[in-house]
Amino acid sequence: MGAIYLVRHGQASFGKTDYDNLSELGRRQSALLGQRLVHLDQKISLFVSGTHRRHLQSLEACLEAWSVAGIEYERHIRQDARFDEFDHADVLLRFMPQFPDLAALSAYVGQQDRPEIVFQEMFEHAVARWVGGAHDAEYRESWNAFQIRCNAALTPLLEHVEQGNSAIVFTSGGPISAICQQLLAIPDQRIFDLNWSLVNAGVTKLVYGKGRICLSYLNNFSHLEAMHDESLLSYR
Repeated sequence: MGAIYLVRHGQASFGKTDYDNLSELGRRQSALLGQRLVHLDQKISLFVSGTHRRHLQSLEACLEAWSVAGIEYERHIRQDARFDEFDHADVLLRFMPQFPDLAALSAYVGQQDRPEIVFQEMFEHAVARWVGGAHDAEYRESWNAFQIRCNAALTPLLEHVEQGNSAIVFTSGGPISAICQQLLAIPDQRIFDLNWSLVNAGVTKLVYGKGRICLSYLNNFSHLEAMHDESLLSYR
């Protein structure tokens, strides 16, 4: 039975001008994942990433760990934009139209006493509006369209894993949540409870056999916990 490993990217540059870039912590998280996969000798023969820079950098850091170990894998690497995250700027600005762009909104948040808490509350309300469906026409991509896109991204991988092969996908929390939502029948109103809990470089495993996809495990970050260093755990 083949498997699909969905990996949330390593920590990105939250609060910086360019979020879509791994932090040093994000690179280390991804490298530790690569080392764990080498140790477990996972037979992964297909590597996929979304097109965001943080996805590609996470993949590269993971593969570099294998190169350091001197292990050669027969592999094929490709990108698939269907594994990209939703447009968080669009979701935020539709909820806060008084700000002309994300830079202005970020500047406002940065002036608050507790910017991370202010941003989280704002983002939760913005996402609830997006998921609610009453304003679909305002968004570049509706929540329903996002769900369909993410789940459709699995289709090209099924033939590969049906033959007993495994694939690993470097993506974001949104696509992982949308895919798990369909498998577990999680209501729209609760799906971001799952999304907020996903750890950077955490792994979700899907198994596929007899025409059916099943969730094997969700948000596994034992490769980070094994280091006994809580600073390795991050959620953005």
